Amino acid sequence: MFKRFYFVLAIGAALACKAAPVRPVDVPGSNNLQPTEQQSMVCKTVAKFISQYNYKKVELNDSLSAVIYTRYIKSLDEGHNYLLGTDIKDFDKYKNSLSDDIKNGNLNDIYYMFNVFQKRYEERIKYSIAQLDKNFDFTQNESFTYDRADLPWVASESAMNVEWTKRVKYDLLNLSIASTDMAKNKEKLKKRYEDLLLQNGKLNTNDVFQIFMDDFTESIDPHTNYFDPFHAAQFNMEMSRSLQGIGATLQSKNEYVTIESIVAGGPADKSHQINTGDRILAVAQGKDGEFQDIIGWRLDNAIKLIRGTKGTVVRLKILPQGKTISDQPKILELVREKIVLKDALVKQEIKTYNSNGKTYKIGIINVPAFYADFAAYRAGDPNYQSTTRDMKLILDTLKRANVDGIVVDLRENGGGSLNEAISLTGLFIKTGPVVQVRDSQEQIDVNKDEDPSIAYAGPMAVLVDRFSASASEIFAGAIQDYGRGLIIGTQTYGKGTVQNEIDLDKVITPSIAEKLGLTASSGKKPVSTGSENNFGQLNLTIAKFYRISGNSTQHKGVIPDIQFPSLIPMDKYGEDTDPSALPFDVIPKSDYVKAGDLSAAIPQLNKMHEQRVSTSASYKAFTQTIADYRKSEKEKSVSLNEEQLKKQRSDDEQRTLNRDNDLRVALGFKPLKKGEAKPKKEDLDPLKIEAGQILIDYINLDGKVTRVGAVIKK
Repeated sequence: MFKRFYFVLAIGAALACKAAPVRPVDVPGSNNLQPTEQQSMVCKTVAKFISQYNYKKVELNDSLSAVIYTRYIKSLDEGHNYLLGTDIKDFDKYKNSLSDDIKNGNLNDIYYMFNVFQKRYEERIKYSIAQLDKNFDFTQNESFTYDRADLPWVASESAMNVEWTKRVKYDLLNLSIASTDMAKNKEKLKKRYEDLLLQNGKLNTNDVFQIFMDDFTESIDPHTNYFDPFHAAQFNMEMSRSLQGIGATLQSKNEYVTIESIVAGGPADKSHQINTGDRILAVAQGKDGEFQDIIGWRLDNAIKLIRGTKGTVVRLKILPQGKTISDQPKILELVREKIVLKDALVKQEIKTYNSNGKTYKIGIINVPAFYADFAAYRAGDPNYQSTTRDMKLILDTLKRANVDGIVVDLRENGGGSLNEAISLTGLFIKTGPVVQVRDSQEQIDVNKDEDPSIAYAGPMAVLVDRFSASASEIFAGAIQDYGRGLIIGTQTYGKGTVQNEIDLDKVITPSIAEKLGLTASSGKKPVSTGSENNFGQLNLTIAKFYRISGNSTQHKGVIPDIQFPSLIPMDKYGEDTDPSALPFDVIPKSDYVKAGDLSAAIPQLNKMHEQRVSTSASYKAFTQTIADYRKSEKEKSVSLNEEQLKKQRSDDEQRTLNRDNDLRVALGFKPLKKGEAKPKKEDLDPLKIEAGQILIDYINLDGKVTRVGAVIKK
């Protein structure tokens, strides 16, 4: 994601390759999952890197151990629905020792806690199945507390049974409201519970390790993360907006790996023999490889077999939708290709506005992420995928369409490549600094746009929300600091830290890998396929971002010039809600020349915006949506009286329908009747529309900057 920082790989040689000395304590009723030598090795390696190179220079001590412990328990049972108070009292002995366990690669205590949790989970689901033999009275005035996160741990098994009897009653009541056939409802619910048991039984040692490593690394800071080999491949796929495989989205359905969607132009699409709903029964590698049955497999393990390197052959046994298991499956041979995920790329639309008798065209450019296909770039592919390249093509298109201005929509854009944030900013300014980076040694590196060309010099705005983070904040902050465009929306996430991606296969020495049985010379092949590695990837926080004004984007994010109400709860999401987040601070500003100064225009634009939305039916409907959502967030329990629950739901549905129809009518769409499906591809986004209107207000102001470095007067 960021500039590469190179570490001494000899660190791997200094780590002893020893397994944890004793087995975890057996927990009857669980799968008794155990850590592996490989996980022990990875844990020690990650701990070493964090201790020596993390920006915060955090010491692995008792204080941090307690933080890790608390996070881990929360990950296992955030809702306090499975573990008993006696379990937590038993676990408390590990509260101050986890840091030593981590440094030593001893994961036994972690696995013991997980196995106890899995035992309790199994007990709860089996108890639920047993309750289905009973008859329930849905006329009683009682309630079920479905959110127990803030309540004490349940003290005893008998008290837990009371809670879970209510849970089963609630699940059954939900089905009963839709159907009065109680026998079928009970059978349906039993199948649901049995599926939960089945999925619980598929949890493996990698799942436990990933959960714990998430809690360990995020106790250091929210963005230091370890990814196991599968999740590392997923992360890098998202960064490149491409993958190598057959071009199909898969889901697990009734024990079958099922085709959910097909990517246009991919191998699956071009074969004309695969359709959504088809089931994959078995997978074989190459033209002559043996088929491996994948019925009942976890989805991620099946994906590992199906995905692979471009140009290689994979054969599938396909059972078409509608066929039974007794029917003959068809065998299909596909050559894997590089698949570009087009739905995740930069997209554009043109919106037409009428203002004061004049027609305006505003280009809306949605940027879902700051992506770059680094592998294709390094391979010399002239058409490699990147945000900046895609944006430049779209800007050329919009200029030919003679748009009056553009809105760059960064809502829900969680960031990505730093280099892309810099080069994207460069499309709108001549040259100059874009972002400053300070490392743990207090050294400051100023990252600049060196390209004097400007792809677009007209009026622009940047639309952000609470989930606009990292590279989005760098871009928005630079546009704001240069006075190049308006920032509209809500305060951004506040993720202002730099991570280095460390491939642990390049850190853990070949001799250690061989001892673990993960090299060709050992005679044991790694379990990973395609582009996956063996030891995973560490994204390590090694620096902080600062705007060219000197302000950090960390913690506070970017404050818009014109602010919208937030549907996303600001007190629940954002860097300032995480206790392990680094603080906000300031460094000296960079030497830069502003492209314009919007400070005089902003108060007037805010006034015009407030006047418009005060009478806007669509804006009123949107703010009512926020109010309803905030109200529902506060609810922790639900009635188990059938008539009361029916009435409450009917009232809620009617209120939602009325509110949605208010928005639809305000935006020029016909209202829907109860039960009528919403048409696809309708744009019901009042904030996007208002952002365009604000930009038109700006265009119509006297004495404002509409082109880089030039003041245009009307």
